[in-house]
Amino acid sequence: MRLKSIHKCQPGDKLARSIYAENGTVLVGAGVELTGRMIERLKNKNINSLYIEDKRTDDIMVDTVISESTRRQAMSIIHDTFRGIQEVPQKWQLLFSDKNLGRQLKQVMSAVADELKGNKSAMNLLADACAFDNYIFSHSFNVALYSTALAINTGCTEKEILDISIGGMLHDIGKMQIPDQILKKPGRLTPEEYEVMKKHAEIGFEMLRRQDDIPLLAAHCALQHHERWNGSGYPRKLKNTEIHPYGRLMAVADVFDALTAHRVYRRGMLPHEAMEVLYSGSDILFDQAYVEALRDTIALYPVGLSVTLNTGVSGVVVDSNKSMPSRPVIRVLVNEEGQELSQPYECDLSKMLSLMIVACGDLV
Repeated sequence: MRLKSIHKCQPGDKLARSIYAENGTVLVGAGVELTGRMIERLKNKNINSLYIEDKRTDDIMVDTVISESTRRQAMSIIHDTFRGIQEVPQKWQLLFSDKNLGRQLKQVMSAVADELKGNKSAMNLLADACAFDNYIFSHSFNVALYSTALAINTGCTEKEILDISIGGMLHDIGKMQIPDQILKKPGRLTPEEYEVMKKHAEIGFEMLRRQDDIPLLAAHCALQHHERWNGSGYPRKLKNTEIHPYGRLMAVADVFDALTAHRVYRRGMLPHEAMEVLYSGSDILFDQAYVEALRDTIALYPVGLSVTLNTGVSGVVVDSNKSMPSRPVIRVLVNEEGQELSQPYECDLSKMLSLMIVACGDLV
C-alpha cells in the first residue's frame, strides 16, 4: 500500500485501509474501489490522503495507532459529548452527570494509553483516515492521541498520563459555546471575532473545573493550551515555567495537529513540514523539550509516503528509523528519467548520508 493525496485519487483506486466516520464506525471499508462521487464526498469531509493498494508496494504494512474498538469508543464519546453541548448548551452539565462522562473518559483513555505503550513504532495518524463533519471533533481526538504519547515518552506517571489524556480530549470543549458563525468561518477572523474565539480557553476551564470526576489539571489543559513560552499567548499571557508542564505539552500537540490538518482554505502540512514550524518557535513560542519529544514520537515521513531523493530517483517510505526520524528507509521505484524500475531496491538513509529527501508527492 502507499499513501496518495485525495486530489490524485482516481475512480477505481482500491482502499488499502478503512475510512472511519466521526462516530467511530467504518464509513468505507478496506478493499472498496473508489468512485468519483465517493472521492468528492471524502474531499468535502476534509480527508487529505488515503492508503491505496498498489502492486509495487503491496507488501508494505502500516501499524494502526490504536485498535478499531478503542478508536470507535473514543470517537463516539467526543461525538456525543461535543454535539450534545453544541445542540443544548444550557444543559451541558447534564452530559457530565447523566452519562458518567468522567468515568467513560478515564476508561477509554486508559485503554488508549495502554495500547500506545505497547506500540513501539513512530506514531502515524495518517494511517487511519477519519471523515469528520466537524473539525473540532477530529482535532480533539488527534490531540488526545499526541498528548498521551508525549506524556508516555516524557516519563510521566500513570496518573499524569491519564490527566493529560483527558485534558487532550477536552482541551477545546469551550469552543462548543462559541457562535457557529465564528467557529466555522472559513476565512480569517476579524479582530473582534478573534477576541470572542479566544474566550474558549476560559469557557472550557470553567466547564471542566466544576466537574468532580474530571481531573482539575485536565481543566488546566483547556485553560493553558494557547499560552506561549514568551508570554505572547492567552488568556493570561503566562510565560516560561509560569505555564504548567501540561499546558506546555498541550500547546505543542495542539499546534502540530492544527498544522497537519486539512482545511477547506488550505492543505495540511506533512509531518516533517509541521515539525519545521514548531522548531522555528522552540524556546520562543514552545518549550523546546516538548518539541524534541514530539519529533521522537511521530513518523516524520510516514510509511507509504512517496518521496524524491537528491539523485532524482523516487520511491516510497517503507520504514522509519527511531534514532534518526528524518532519515527513513526508502524503496526506490522510479529512476532519474522517470521510468519505473523492474527491480526496485531499498536504501536506508540513516546509513547513506549523501542521500536526502528533497520532495514529497505522488509517483508518476
